[in-house]
Amino acid sequence: MNDHRPGAPPAIGRLSADGLLLDAEPRLAELNRRAGGAPGRPVAVPQIAALVRLVQRLGIALTRPIVAADGEDDIALTVRAEPDELGIRLEVSGWQAGAPWEAEPAHRREADFLRSDADWLWTTDAALHLTHVSDHAAARLGFDPQAVLGQPITRLFALNDDGDGGFPILSALAAQAWFDGQEAAIRGTAHRVRLSAVPRADANGQFAGFDGAARDLSPGDVPAQPDEVASDLPDGFSRRIGRALRDPLGRIIANADSMSAQADGPLRDDYVAYAADIASAGRHLLGLVDDLEDLSAIERADFAVAVEDLDLADVARRAAGLLAVRAAQGDVRIERPSFDEAMPASGEFRRVLQILVNLIGNAVRYSPPGGTVWILLERDGDDACVIVGDQGKGIAPADQERIFAKFGRVDPTEAGGSGLGLYIARRLARAMRGDILVDSAPGQGARFVLMLPGRFAPD
Repeated sequence: MNDHRPGAPPAIGRLSADGLLLDAEPRLAELNRRAGGAPGRPVAVPQIAALVRLVQRLGIALTRPIVAADGEDDIALTVRAEPDELGIRLEVSGWQAGAPWEAEPAHRREADFLRSDADWLWTTDAALHLTHVSDHAAARLGFDPQAVLGQPITRLFALNDDGDGGFPILSALAAQAWFDGQEAAIRGTAHRVRLSAVPRADANGQFAGFDGAARDLSPGDVPAQPDEVASDLPDGFSRRIGRALRDPLGRIIANADSMSAQADGPLRDDYVAYAADIASAGRHLLGLVDDLEDLSAIERADFAVAVEDLDLADVARRAAGLLAVRAAQGDVRIERPSFDEAMPASGEFRRVLQILVNLIGNAVRYSPPGGTVWILLERDGDDACVIVGDQGKGIAPADQERIFAKFGRVDPTEAGGSGLGLYIARRLARAMRGDILVDSAPGQGARFVLMLPGRFAPD
């Protein structure tokens, strides 16, 4: 008979830095043994092992409710995994037979309602430390979401009061209730957002943090150039499509990645491959959603960029960092500007980052295995330039304007994006009084040059 004592103290376990079980109190040791584990080996309970891997990757403490198989029974547990000087400390409580506690359906409906109107998502623990920021925030706001994980929410958001000295998020924290209408600025950017969230509970019904949504309040960008064709999309169409698709696509990608990584236990090799294909297709669709939203934005009559002083060398290094994993997967090396290089320029930080992510991403995509992508800095008179060069197959002179056309692709049968990336990038560059040029020939790779004013000169 398994000993499930809900009122008992938590069972403690310790793991080495590489995830091997060093020691565990009897209940946890016995549960791990029945799952096929032993001291000196990785934790054998799949759900606990998945949480351990996540904590190793993020380097922060996380608490998760889980349901684990224990012989013929299911057992509901609350597992906290926290990095410490030895490796990772486990604290396992709950120990309740049967199904876990669930949030009220009304809470789930409220969460779905708030998220349906979101531009991106975030999550905190009970102490308001960020445990998740959706990857889509990087392209929209110009920062690495991973850099703020484990930090207080105020490290990312500068909160505004409601006009009467109150803060909706703090009132909600005190009441452990949902909130809406918390306005904030994204630190280090000109971006403003409206935050909303619903409380999340653990397996024992205790407050475990917020599942949050962010709605972009920043003004739209640049007036369209007079010689450009207006968008064929109905006003607001792309934004509505983005809201409808982004969250479900994000869930598909996350679940497929988890399956592909075998986070919850081993799978057959063909299933692992299927899951990887699903995640790849989901990312492709999510990229198309992003492109359609950007297309809709840049072709609005009221589109305008926010101009600020920035360091092109710093933005190039950040863009290269965001693409480091993709490059490594393709056996491509990125040579980025050194940390002692600087190139003052004027433009909108997040838009310049978006352009460089596109240019460097294309260079990585079309580079052969073992190839190199170069990112160089130059000054051309009053203009600051970033040059992105690759060792790909090159672009014929006759095709060099076609690649900047809307939905323009040299070879539609070739794997790649939507045909909108370079069109959007050039429109953004020109909105910031710069441009993008290309220098290439078949068999000689390609060099894309982003040019921006060295300083902003008003009309």
